Amino acid sequence: MALRYTLRQLEFFVAVGDAGSIARAAQIINVSSPSISATIAKLESEFGLQLFVRRHAHGLTLTPAGRQFMTQARKVLDAAGTLTHLAGDITGKVQGPLAIGCLLTFAQLVVPHLRRGFQTRFPQVTMRQIETHQGELFALLRRAEIDLALTYDLAIPGDLTFQDLAELPPYAVLSQDHPLAHLSVVSVNDLKDHPLVLLDLPLSADYFLSFFTAAGIRPNIGERTRDMAVMRSLVGNGFGYSIVNIRPLSDRAPDGKKLRFLPLTGDVRAMRLGLLSCPGADSVLSVRAFMDHCKAHISNGSIPGMNMKTL
Repeated sequence: MALRYTLRQLEFFVAVGDAGSIARAAQIINVSSPSISATIAKLESEFGLQLFVRRHAHGLTLTPAGRQFMTQARKVLDAAGTLTHLAGDITGKVQGPLAIGCLLTFAQLVVPHLRRGFQTRFPQVTMRQIETHQGELFALLRRAEIDLALTYDLAIPGDLTFQDLAELPPYAVLSQDHPLAHLSVVSVNDLKDHPLVLLDLPLSADYFLSFFTAAGIRPNIGERTRDMAVMRSLVGNGFGYSIVNIRPLSDRAPDGKKLRFLPLTGDVRAMRLGLLSCPGADSVLSVRAFMDHCKAHISNGSIPGMNMKTL
């Protein structure tokens, strides 16, 4: 009997079922929306089932048949992954799929560099990455949709395991003509009357605001954004200062405005960058190899606070 589907098609289907929309699934798995849409249509045609109810402006919802199909699709994908990992363990080869999650705030500075070095060394590993906020990383790990994540030590739950890689102290980001830009360091007391451009991501915002709470100060929040690039441009154009733990290699905002990065002094906790995983994840050869790769190439140093050693 000819097989009526491929594992890749099932991966697309599960991604859409989890995301609730083709556009969101396309972002997560880095595949074009038309390709995913065609795959869903083909699966529905092959099996004679309507897998989703399509609601305009409300995305896709699994039908009762689609929910049953999703349960079995997950089992097939899990079994296929187990076979791949087993083959790698038996042969001693690092191979097969590897899904990495990363916190949005530093993914662009860290993950591509790490991936390039790792995949050059282990070309039989097929990697994909997902960039999202902290809470979603927890959920993706628990649903086994990613193997491990690079993130900060923010509100780590007890059922997940965090391994330190580097310490990242906080910095205030200011425009070059900000009234405090001439200083070499600043404190939250120095900043309290100036407008803050808050990087408003789950848990990250709480971390930044905790500096002011510890000092008994109420920050003057002038702008909020969930995008690092937008934050830097708002700062560069004089809308306020911001706070970060990773300093880009360039001291300019995306629109070319020059920025100043000043160490933040006082009762401010440094962030820890590390690897987050479910217990026992390192029993898989490819996961263990990537963990070792990260430990070998990330340490305290530059960006600042991080040193990406030559790969």
